[in-house]
Amino acid sequence: MKFKGSVEINQSREKVTQLFADPNHLKEYQDGFVKKVLVKGTAGKAGAVSNLHYAAGKRKMVLTETVVANRLPDYFEARYHHEHMDNDMRCTFTAIGDNKTRYDYEFEYTRINWILPKLMAILFPGMYQRQGDKWMNQFKEFAEKQ
Repeated sequence: MKFKGSVEINQSREKVTQLFADPNHLKEYQDGFVKKVLVKGTAGKAGAVSNLHYAAGKRKMVLTETVVANRLPDYFEARYHHEHMDNDMRCTFTAIGDNKTRYDYEFEYTRINWILPKLMAILFPGMYQRQGDKWMNQFKEFAEKQ
């Protein structure tokens, strides 16, 4: 399952990618984000592995992020692993003016191995797209306030 989209942000590409690259800002636009813990490598560099901790009520979730490529301010690629699913993400940033940036994103779920997420993907395929779109729009709102 693959989806893509884009948002236009009223900020310079340099500012947008600076905000995107700083894990201290994740809580500003990703619901339930708690912390990011570096496990291996150099933060933000290709090969770096980090655990991303999220909480939704009493439920807790840990995603393992592996940076595939970090060529910011142009693009960023990473893989995310959870016990029930894996997905790849690619984000590109294009200046479309001095103070306007197009943020294109592509997510591909490469493995879903638990019955509930599989059913959700079959019955409500747009659910995964909506979550990605929500976080991108929240990032846009956050970035434009900076």
